[in-house]
Amino acid sequence: MAKKGAKATRKFAASGQLKKTIQARHKHQQIQKKIHKKQAAKKGKPARGKEREDEGAEEDDDEVEEKGSKSNFGRFKGMSVDDFLGGGFMDEDDEEASDEEDEEDEEEFDDNESFASVDDLDDHDEGAAHLQELSKLAEKDPEFYKYLQENDRELLDFDPTAAVEDSDEEGEDEDVEMDEGKTPVLTKQILQKWQKALLDKRSLRALRKLLIAFRSAAHMNEEGEVVAWTIDNSSVYHKLVTTALRYTPIVLEHHCPYKTLPNGKFKAPTQTHKLKTLQKLILSYFHNVIHLIPQLTDTETSKLAVSESAKLVPYIVSSRRSVKAYLKLCLNVWSTAEDDVRLTAFLALRKLASASDESIMDMVLKGTYMTLVRSTKSTTPHNLPSILLMKNSASEIFCLDHALAYQHAFSFIRQLAIHLRTSMKMKTKESFKQVYNWQYVHSVDFWSLVLARACDKKATAERGGKESELQPLIYPLVQVATGAMKLVSTARTHPLHLHLLRSLIHLSRHTHTYIPLAPHLLPILTTALSTLKPKSSTLKPLDLDTTIRAPQQYLGTRIYTEGLADEAAFLLAEWLAAPAVHGSIAFPELVVPLTVVLRKAAKGSTSGGSGSAKAAGAVKALVERVEESARWVAARRERVPFAPARVDAVRAWEDALGEEAEEGPLGKYVRVQRKVREKRRRMVEKAREGGHEVLEE
Repeated sequence: MAKKGAKATRKFAASGQLKKTIQARHKHQQIQKKIHKKQAAKKGKPARGKEREDEGAEEDDDEVEEKGSKSNFGRFKGMSVDDFLGGGFMDEDDEEASDEEDEEDEEEFDDNESFASVDDLDDHDEGAAHLQELSKLAEKDPEFYKYLQENDRELLDFDPTAAVEDSDEEGEDEDVEMDEGKTPVLTKQILQKWQKALLDKRSLRALRKLLIAFRSAAHMNEEGEVVAWTIDNSSVYHKLVTTALRYTPIVLEHHCPYKTLPNGKFKAPTQTHKLKTLQKLILSYFHNVIHLIPQLTDTETSKLAVSESAKLVPYIVSSRRSVKAYLKLCLNVWSTAEDDVRLTAFLALRKLASASDESIMDMVLKGTYMTLVRSTKSTTPHNLPSILLMKNSASEIFCLDHALAYQHAFSFIRQLAIHLRTSMKMKTKESFKQVYNWQYVHSVDFWSLVLARACDKKATAERGGKESELQPLIYPLVQVATGAMKLVSTARTHPLHLHLLRSLIHLSRHTHTYIPLAPHLLPILTTALSTLKPKSSTLKPLDLDTTIRAPQQYLGTRIYTEGLADEAAFLLAEWLAAPAVHGSIAFPELVVPLTVVLRKAAKGSTSGGSGSAKAAGAVKALVERVEESARWVAARRERVPFAPARVDAVRAWEDALGEEAEEGPLGKYVRVQRKVREKRRRMVEKAREGGHEVLEE
């Protein structure tokens, strides 16, 4: 007589999933055969574990290998030294190698598996815990243990195997009866029963059933998909999704906790027998979440799905395929979704970047920057807030590990320099477009944000005066930005120059690095003031925040000239109020040539009545505040008790003056101008949205 099968085997066969499992195993075997063939082709010998190989197949593999070696040799023939050192051909090999490694390392899992072995973990935990309590009872309470030996011997002879069989019988009674060819309907009562087991006992059996039902929700109404449950109620669907998202991290944290290191990174949980058994279930659920998130339309549910899935990152970092799929999903949400969901995706990216594996951090940094660059091909008033959000959040990710970020920052800033060098050599309209575009401008601004955050004076003081690893990149970034401004200097390109100047001023203000920007700001002001009889027009004011090249019809008009002069005067005031400039002990002498040039330009603009009176008035007001600040610094300098040779004393005095610069005449002027511009910006946004605000000058 044949031996009766195990209870779990009989339940699995009765569920109707046996055929699917056999097909999945056959598919897995085919994939393994392909991998063995690839390995055999590379090594030049047949794959292990195969008793027989077709001679024709071996000859084909040898021919493929021989052709591959010849083609690789031919790739270097005729290649210049620059092309060889560029190493572009290496990227393709790396990608192919990584794909093959993924195929070899990843075990294919089928979402249709019942994961019945998870139930055995649950029963084993309960029985083992009870046995452990009984073994300790003899030491803690010998009298009670003796009483049990005499009166209740069955309790001491507890058999966990028998308990598993009993629990299987009970579970079989509780399971929903399945008709042949008909899928059971999920109800709220079944969900509540699972919730109770998860909350009270952290039951892995209930978790398995919940996640199988979650897969049915993720792949509902898809052709060719066999699901275990039918969901015919929207409230049950929503309850199932939220329950699985909220409860799964809690149960996994209870059974397989992971550690968070002092530096903010996390350490993956230990590879115990329990975690190995749960691994396929976790990966199956994780890929179902990745499949579900793009289908969600409700903002709150999307936020919940992204935030709760981030809590599972420590359990899937060992699967490179899962990490890549999740990174791709988070980057897509971070670049396209609403602002609330974007922030949640950013936190998920930050969680992924907190892995102890540096290769994952490399993928996050590279993917983040490339996604940002692709999202900045055009800038409009509608997508500008989203771009600013992406740049600020991405800069925070790059500042998690300065040493690792240096490699990427150096490579990408060097790429900007190469584009600039090519444009300077070619000097054609097409080559200029490689620099004068939104992606280039936003890239320079992004790296200024990263360096300003990493090399900030306060952040450096918090690190005990230790300089950031990114500090040496300030100089090449400044050279790239100033070189781009010198490439083409016409009235049409002044808006692009203002964008680059704004980025460099932000960098100078936070790092206390002196950057000579007066030679780039003064030509814009003098050009605006020297425009002969600006043409009056009915054109609306040009939005300089979303413009890098002025349209032809704006050239020479009063509204464009006044807008340029106002923006350039404000940026000049911000640069002069920065600690690196205003905090200098030589500030009174530093501003002398600047005030002389501006006074002369303003006087020439108003003397003949040819220039713009409004632009000349803005420049005169700025010159008055600059001269007043020069007198304010000179008065404080007269009371110093040290000589110029005492460099340390001079630096300490300049640091103190830089902190007080906000209270100086120029600092107050800049603060008022910022409030005025912020109020004007809010009014423009309300008017664009259809509000009833009246724009006033």
